[in-house]
Amino acid sequence: MKKLTLLTSGVALCAATMAMANDDLMTQMDNPAQWAIQTGDYANQRYSELDQINAGNVDDLQVAWTFSTGVLRGHEGSPLVVGDTMFVHTPFPNIVYALDLNEDGRIKWRYEPKQDPNVIPVMCCDTVNRGVAYADGKIFLHQADTKVVALDANTGEVLWEVMNGDASKGETNTATVMPVKDKVIVGISGGEFGVRGSVTAYNMETGALEWRAYSMGPDSDILMDPQTTTHLGTPVGENSGTNTWEGDQWMIGGGTTWGWYSYDPEADLIYYGTGNPSTWNPAQRPGDNRWSMTIMARDPDDGMAKWVYQMTPHDEWDYDGINEMILTDQEVNGEMRKLLTHFDRNGLGYTLDRITGELLVAEKYDPAVNWTTGVDMDPNSATYGRPAVVAEYSTEQNGEDVNSTGICPAALGSKDQQPASFSPKTGLFYVPTNHVCMDYEPFRVSYTAGQPYVGATLAMYPAPDSHGGMGNFIAWDNIAGEIKWSIPEQFSVWSGALATAGDVVFYGTLEGYLKAVSADTGEELYRFKTPSGIIGNVMTYEHGGKQYIGILSGVGGWAGIGLAAGLTNPNDGLGAVGGYSALSDYTALGGQLTVFALPD
Repeated sequence: MKKLTLLTSGVALCAATMAMANDDLMTQMDNPAQWAIQTGDYANQRYSELDQINAGNVDDLQVAWTFSTGVLRGHEGSPLVVGDTMFVHTPFPNIVYALDLNEDGRIKWRYEPKQDPNVIPVMCCDTVNRGVAYADGKIFLHQADTKVVALDANTGEVLWEVMNGDASKGETNTATVMPVKDKVIVGISGGEFGVRGSVTAYNMETGALEWRAYSMGPDSDILMDPQTTTHLGTPVGENSGTNTWEGDQWMIGGGTTWGWYSYDPEADLIYYGTGNPSTWNPAQRPGDNRWSMTIMARDPDDGMAKWVYQMTPHDEWDYDGINEMILTDQEVNGEMRKLLTHFDRNGLGYTLDRITGELLVAEKYDPAVNWTTGVDMDPNSATYGRPAVVAEYSTEQNGEDVNSTGICPAALGSKDQQPASFSPKTGLFYVPTNHVCMDYEPFRVSYTAGQPYVGATLAMYPAPDSHGGMGNFIAWDNIAGEIKWSIPEQFSVWSGALATAGDVVFYGTLEGYLKAVSADTGEELYRFKTPSGIIGNVMTYEHGGKQYIGILSGVGGWAGIGLAAGLTNPNDGLGAVGGYSALSDYTALGGQLTVFALPD
């Protein structure tokens, strides 16, 4: 049995370093009664030590109370609970509610930003938002129009605001932010509009810009040292962010940063992934297109990159690399290692040493994946760390205006942004997945600021010769690189998972079911049909000595874009409308928070 320890964000982990971190947020995260950050903790484990609700009694769960958000479209992310207050967010127009848990969810305050609705058609895949963040008595909201707002957590008063991008150029936001030390770490969306991705740090007290690191460009732009920043143990070399691009294509190169962020306080490094290169037509951007599709490890103080790993060089399928980085301390070959586990859109589950960037595991977490035969794991090989591309499924080798068929996974990946969870009790990761393949036809496209810059037509459908559904919920061993059990689902599982000390794992389905399964076996223990499809993330908290489970329902996101935006052309939504057309037989629009508890 593998030894493992729970990577916590507690002060006890490393007192000297922790004193430099955000003490208020750290204190809240250390208290299992709270849910103070979207990811549960800095390590992105989405694990709760609460065990009042457990495998033996979860089938007794009942609805405790509900709250309508008053907004349609897709509801991603989750509420936060800090003290006696729950903070609930919505998709565009990004309303924030503060609910008093002592008074049956009475609205203490609400913040409703006034945004230009012209930002809506610039948002790629629904008007989702993955939630607010908390630190130092403030609530941080990153709006669709890229305005970052700091609100007083008690009153909702605006303390400061700053624009992070320009929606007229296609820069938008769908992500949460991550408070670290005295900074707020912020990403950007818009890869389908030729945006050059970046990560920005703002001062938590004033909103002043502290640093910005682009995904591609000169070394001074991407904050890399050619000699000390490494890729698989080797220095990246000078101008690594421009010399793998043709001409000035890097200036509209994509690599946006709209996913999840994690932080190791002891190593003092933040981790995140960059998205697809622009355009989707690979013939228009020869080269490896660094540093799109890359795991980044950076110093939060100055943004300098310590190490990087590009998972899908010269992406040909829109396999964004933005999915969460989950941090654990586990035993590998008899030695305790500080690990980072990442389930990429490309269908490969990666395990790396998060201090050095050493690649330890790269295996398929969906057996349908066929675009690659696997990753070269020989450190002495010239192609070390690169996936071997299968010619039949190479959109570049097949050429422009050629429809490459049967590619697995589809562009939305074997997993998109919906976050996995990790249980230190079982040593397993619980992963919501897509079981979807595609046809992909690239075509020549020209760049105009603020206009779509895609250059491909897609069609999506369930993986053939399988269970007929479009999703699985799996348990994954990140050391062995193998699936331990798998639950087939009719549609992609677009909800974030939650693992608990009660040996229960929760997730939601696109039809609208909240499900609870055994952490050990995957046996279904409970299900409840909420009013709309679930693409939100399950969370838990304790109030008045009682444990609660909370979930936002409200169908939408990329998988539900047909319903959310009223689209009917099968190729709309970048191919998702046709692939998920049957979803309208099972659910309808509507934003609601549902909170569950055991009966008194």
